Formats: sequence, C-alpha cells, structure tokens
Amino acid sequence: MSEILLDRFLEVFKNDILPLTYDGVDLGNKIFGAAIIKKDDYSLVVAGSNNETKNPLWHGEIHTLKKFYELDKKMRPNEKNCIFLSSHEPCSLCLSAITFSGFDNFYYLFPYESTSDEFNIPHDLNILKEVFNIANGKYKKENSYWKSYGINSLIDELKTDNKKN
Repeated sequence: MSEILLDRFLEVFKNDILPLTYDGVDLGNKIFGAAIIKKDDYSLVVAGSNNETKNPLWHGEIHTLKKFYELDKKMRPNEKNCIFLSSHEPCSLCLSAITFSGFDNFYYLFPYESTSDEFNIPHDLNILKEVFNIANGKYKKENSYWKSYGINSLIDELKTDNKKN
C-alpha cells in the first residue's frame, strides 16, 4: 500500500466525507459515509453519507452508490476502475450492494468492533451473527468478488515514520 494512497484516503475523509456526515448527523442520521475514487489518479468521483432519515436503506455506502449511479453513464468510470472507500466496515446490506455493483475492492477506516464498542452501534455484528451465522464479523475478506482492506492495518504495516501524520 502506498503512502500516497493512504494520504489521499485521509484527505477524502477530512474534506469530502466528514462535512457531509456532520450535516447528516445534525438531521438525525448515523455517522457512516463513503466515497468512490478513481484508481488511476485517485481523484474523487463522488462522496456520500448516511441518509436514513429519508430512507432506512440509504446507509452511507448505499447512498454513495445511489449518487454514483445518478452520474451520467458516459462520464461515470467503470466500477473496476474505482476504489470504494468507507468510513466503517460495511454491514451486510452494504457488502451485498458493493458486490452487486461490481466493485472489486473496498477500504474502511473503522472495523466492526469499533463501530460496536466506540460508536455504540452493534447492529452489524448482531445481524451477521443472527442472520448469516458469522461470529465476530469474520466474513471472508478476500473472495472471488472483492478484497477488503482495513485502513488502520495498512497504516500499521508502513515501514516509515509517516504513520503519525
């Protein structure tokens, strides 16, 4: 993983996802957000945030996908040429939507444990356990559809002093 890409992720979180999330939380939505970035130049395609007060299905990732598919098809990049970036490890609904949309990857900042313990939102782990019999959120992180990456783990793997930045 390149430091340039990790820096870009943090920039997108700070400048594109967080402002939308702050506005959404003020309206009663949860804190989840996402963005889609081009693989070739790391430019932002679209960013979104949770909009469940309008529709309970519009999780951060789902609402971002909605905005992505509202772009003119001629101007919209192919999913395989994009990086899907999520503030939190996607729930089962969002995992399915990312899969059905054709993205071959996604990166997330906060894992399920943080979502449950630090944000007091245990639903993702509970649904995975109760509906899919997946204990502790241990779905298959690399499969024939996509690879998922925890951003914090990627930062930990860096071999430089830039981890603190």
